Amino acid sequence: MKKLKKIIILFIVTILISACQQEDTPIATDIKTDLTMGYTTEPEGLDPHRTAAASTFAVTNNIYDTLVGVKSNWEIEPRLAEEWVISDDGMEITFSLRDDVYFHNGRKMVSKDVEYSFNRLKDAESPRARDYENIVKIEILNDYEIKFTTANLDVDLLQSFAYPWAAVVPEEAESNLKTQPVGTGAFTLKEWLPQQHLILEKNENYYGNEINLTTVKLILIPDATSMMAGFQVGDLDIIPLTGDQVTMVEGNENYQVLSEPMNAVQIMSLNTNNQYLSNEKVRQAMAMAINKDEVIEASMFGYGAKIGSHLPPTSPDYYDANNIIEYNPDKAKELLEEAGYKDGFTIDMSLPKNYQLHVDAGQVIADQLSRIGIDVNIQIVEWGTWLSEVYGAKNFDSTVVGHTGRLDSYAFLSRYRSDSQDYISLTCGEIDQLLENAIKELDENKRKEIYKEIQIILANKLPAIYLQTPHTMFALQKDVGGMEIFPIDIYDFKEVYFIE
Repeated sequence: MKKLKKIIILFIVTILISACQQEDTPIATDIKTDLTMGYTTEPEGLDPHRTAAASTFAVTNNIYDTLVGVKSNWEIEPRLAEEWVISDDGMEITFSLRDDVYFHNGRKMVSKDVEYSFNRLKDAESPRARDYENIVKIEILNDYEIKFTTANLDVDLLQSFAYPWAAVVPEEAESNLKTQPVGTGAFTLKEWLPQQHLILEKNENYYGNEINLTTVKLILIPDATSMMAGFQVGDLDIIPLTGDQVTMVEGNENYQVLSEPMNAVQIMSLNTNNQYLSNEKVRQAMAMAINKDEVIEASMFGYGAKIGSHLPPTSPDYYDANNIIEYNPDKAKELLEEAGYKDGFTIDMSLPKNYQLHVDAGQVIADQLSRIGIDVNIQIVEWGTWLSEVYGAKNFDSTVVGHTGRLDSYAFLSRYRSDSQDYISLTCGEIDQLLENAIKELDENKRKEIYKEIQIILANKLPAIYLQTPHTMFALQKDVGGMEIFPIDIYDFKEVYFIE
């Protein structure tokens, strides 16, 4: 009997020890938490207030945070601000800040940091200063409330707080923000080796939901072929995708393709100081000679949408103006003859070398225009040269380029104001008052009608020839979830995860 009791006791002890061991032993898992993504353009520093480069904001959106954000469906959502109140006259907006937000240096964020950040965003060294000049007063109400007052009514004011350059930064870190960013975002900067890679690390003190990823490694690979090779062997989890590469991954059960129309327009801009291009009939003839379907097929392998004016189909204010000037090369020749150019003429086209999308589109357009007697002399130039000579000095006849990343229609269309400093040479004075009316119109439906009228004017007068809205595309490994495409140029990794 004593022997039996010993056996029973020994058995119970063995079970208890085994149970304790099972409880203390972590369960093995194969779920990854380290994401690797390829990117093509080096960030122009990591200070969000001192650059206009989209390549910077794609990264800094994860390091810094803004008062409000934008969802993939264009909806504005709370971020550093829990809520906001806009005055009845639309001239004031008051934000109530979260009280649980800390900078990466461990200091709590308060209203004074917001005030400092927007004064810095508005100063002379900021490339975005003009966008915020309408804000004439910033008032701290208490540590977690701050009020902005504008000089003029701007019905789209709230959206201006959602852009990644409207980030909140701590004053004490200002001198080193370009290479040592200090924000409140979901990730901190672990390492940046210029021209090689950049590593983001999970912010353990983030105020939002739990971050799924431990690190995000962004590897600079300018060559699309090399990037696809790295993706196919599994070294990269996500890569940006060009139209000609879609067939390499589409239909493969090991990959996913994420594709959405960009919040962007691709245009052929025309310098109307040129004697030929100053003629409205000539511009209309050129538009009629351009087969946009062929342009989209050649530049984006069909992943694009035709446009007839300067708003993308993704915009809530978009009006389909494609039928105003339709493809008709025979009618184009008649218009050229009416304009006095029966035998045609020659113009130059400056194309930015770094953007294959625009180079490919320009080459197709040149071929199409040659069929109605317009010879196009293509000049492929470096991006820096394009910025200085075309955008800056306005030393060009024609060019193909994209305009992207704004949430409000006014920002897209205001480049056509008669007082615009943009490179668009033919401004449309008749839309000045329409733009003024739009930005002050509180009724959304009435505002939409104003923007429709502006789009129709642009589609007829053609200060530029409107080509397409291309798609943004990514290839993802099959185990990646949570990646989204946004209407502004950002990556957002805080919701990305690996599928079990």
